Amino acid sequence: MQRLFSALALALVFLAGCGERSEPGGAPSPAGTPASAAETSWEALIPADWDPQALFKDVDLAAFEDSDPRALDLMLRLRQAWDNAPVNMAMNGQEIRIPGYVVPLDPQADGIREFLLVPYFGACIHTPPPPANQIIHVHMEHPLDLHAMSTVWVSGRLEVMRSETEMGKAGYRIERAQVRPFEG
Repeated sequence: MQRLFSALALALVFLAGCGERSEPGGAPSPAGTPASAAETSWEALIPADWDPQALFKDVDLAAFEDSDPRALDLMLRLRQAWDNAPVNMAMNGQEIRIPGYVVPLDPQADGIREFLLVPYFGACIHTPPPPANQIIHVHMEHPLDLHAMSTVWVSGRLEVMRSETEMGKAGYRIERAQVRPFEG
């Protein structure tokens, strides 16, 4: 139960930062990045009318005992809400450039071609996955030597497309992505 309480606390830490995190800026577009790719913040992927903290209104987590069934229920409701988090339809078809962390999905000897891009270190690996509107399923034509939690810039056409992987549920996808190491 202590793990559950810790997971809820981590979820609150993530939610408390929604809309307040700053993204790296001012870096020139790497070679090979489409000139039309706009640097995009993770907040731009969240619809303006979605309140990720709605489940926690009027909830005093400190009042829960480790074995409190309300904590289990809240965690289940949180996971369902995050897995079904709405996407920003205005982003569909936009050429974007966004920084993030790699969660590999298909490690091979020659690198990876598919991964989840997430906004913060440890997401999907050491903590519960972020909301679906904060996960991008990235596909590349050629494998790259990337590792779990490598920090990268991803460029390409963002599509609103839900996908489910063993590491998390994504609300977006970029096919034929261009991926470069992050240099802030």
